Amino acid sequence: MNAISHFFDAAAGRITDPILFLAADAAVKNQVISLWAADNARHAATFADRIDAFLSDAQVGYAFLTPQLYRIEAEVYMTKYPSFDITRFMSVDSSGDMWDVGTLVYSMDQVGQAEFLAGGAFDMPYASTKMAQATRNFHLAGIGYEWNTQEMQRAAKLGRSLSSDKALAAGLAADRFIYGIAMLGKTPRGDAEKGWTGFVNDANVPSAQVANDGTGPSRLWSAKTPDQILRDINEAITAVETGSGETMVADTLVLPTSSYNYIATTRVTDTGATILSFLQANNAAGESLRIIKSRALETAGTGSTKRLVAYANNSQVLKFHLPGPHQFLPAFQKGSMVYEVGGIMNVGGTEVRLPKGMVYRDSF
Repeated sequence: MNAISHFFDAAAGRITDPILFLAADAAVKNQVISLWAADNARHAATFADRIDAFLSDAQVGYAFLTPQLYRIEAEVYMTKYPSFDITRFMSVDSSGDMWDVGTLVYSMDQVGQAEFLAGGAFDMPYASTKMAQATRNFHLAGIGYEWNTQEMQRAAKLGRSLSSDKALAAGLAADRFIYGIAMLGKTPRGDAEKGWTGFVNDANVPSAQVANDGTGPSRLWSAKTPDQILRDINEAITAVETGSGETMVADTLVLPTSSYNYIATTRVTDTGATILSFLQANNAAGESLRIIKSRALETAGTGSTKRLVAYANNSQVLKFHLPGPHQFLPAFQKGSMVYEVGGIMNVGGTEVRLPKGMVYRDSF
């Protein structure tokens, strides 16, 4: 309890330091949420004899709702949704705020080469960078939830705190929205409303199909030997280094989920290793290579085929702009029996800053 007391006031039933709370481990957070829920239930019970006042006095509704929303929102923001976690693929730039309108986007390439010179020459060659500049607008998006008086009255009558289910659903919807924008530049409905692309389909990233030398002939890994599959992958990894003039080394490889599972269960001939374990120990990037999987790559390639991505995973190469992470607004009464809790975020999309720090390989 001593550790909890640094950020939770048990007497008041309030978190006093949200930053320390979010930094705590899962067990401590759950303990705080449980204490908080119990306190909210006690608070709810004090309204049991004021049920009718919910309809005639808006202040009663606010008095019941507000302290419980603090707990609900804290529970939402401590909940993780691994299937929509974009930080596995790229850094997230949260500089700015909810009301920023945009940022400058730069793409860069190196140009110039050394030449032989005479002692008194006037034609010194120069190295330089070729820059492309554009603006990227940020756009406001939202997802919230609502409570009606009937639900609040029932909770008060039963002496229990409000459920966090609606707020958790809103948080999940926000993460799903951000994931779609980050990976494809599209909303969960599949709309490319802002004309953006994402991590798996940026037109500036060098792209090619894998070799057509499998049985058939075929590009599919199911028709290739383990050695051919390893060659396809290492060619993509090497292409980052050579394409960037050896200024970048691919430290991350992302495969379609089905392809990752295939190489994780297929043995390299005459060894006890799977293709995946052999690749992890023997690859063109070295021991630091990180291999992960994503469902977004299953149909991202040429002709809706599979695509892999090899890249240097740092903010110089790519980042996702999220100047205003999802947050809930204060509750307000929008109708005679309905209270709304709005949720907003300011989204800027995926920016590939150095396209040659990435490569796509398709059709396997």
